[in-house]
Amino acid sequence: MAVLTVALLAGCAQTKDFMSGFRKSPTPSGDAGILGAPDVDQYLQELHDLAAGDPATQAEIYADARSGSTLTPGPQTNLRYALVLATSGHSESDPQQAQSMLREILTQKELMTESEIALATIHLKSVENLMVVDSEARRLRASTSRTAQTQEAAAAQRLANVEADNRRLRRELEDALEKLEALTSIERSIREQESN
Repeated sequence: MAVLTVALLAGCAQTKDFMSGFRKSPTPSGDAGILGAPDVDQYLQELHDLAAGDPATQAEIYADARSGSTLTPGPQTNLRYALVLATSGHSESDPQQAQSMLREILTQKELMTESEIALATIHLKSVENLMVVDSEARRLRASTSRTAQTQEAAAAQRLANVEADNRRLRRELEDALEKLEALTSIERSIREQESN
């Protein structure tokens, strides 16, 4: 009985050492292991496929990430979906929603690997910068549009002024021609009287 007890205790100690070593051993990416967390390479490969893929591949990746986030919400599935939304170059890209999701995800750092935190942080900064650039581009387009409208209105006003001047000059020319015709008629009449 004593031998059996010693064997069981030794087995438990080895199992405990094995399990504690498993929890402390780093994953291949160097992060502390989090159960169910995909390796960072999976995220990167999917982002590459999304950026380089054709529209059908992009739609498939988007649909899969969205359904994963909807059906099994959690830091990893939400991160995957947010990264897809944050990636530009496909029809479902949505920087505003990605920004909101990434901020929410980063409040749950204890449930994420260091690589996932880094990906979320990098993409959040990228999305925020993209939104600033988009906002500035919209402002510049609006400013350019207003400038173009102002220039167009000024050109239209100049054209209207030129047309008005042309009409005035035509009337003045017609008046001058009428006066010249009248003077010519008077001169002809005077000559005829002199010759008679």
